[in-house]
Amino acid sequence: MGKEIELLKALADNTRFKIVEFLLEGEKCVCEIFPHVKRTQSTVSIHLGNLEDAGVLESRREGKKIFYKIKDKRVCDVFKALGNNKK
Repeated sequence: MGKEIELLKALADNTRFKIVEFLLEGEKCVCEIFPHVKRTQSTVSIHLGNLEDAGVLESRREGKKIFYKIKDKRVCDVFKALGNNKK
């Protein structure tokens, strides 16, 4: 039960929720994410780190860019249950 609680805690923040919702469409660069959620790049980077630490997201580096995608596929189930069917 602990992992489920951690997943829900990770999604409980409005900014993190918006980030994950945006990533339902597929992998994105930080440079695409922060304008979408209307937060500064540093704020978004902190939230991305939290989501990665929680096991929700994973990242890869390509040159100077960092790309994020959903790692924990249960996230898609959560958004489906909430009525978001992007994936």
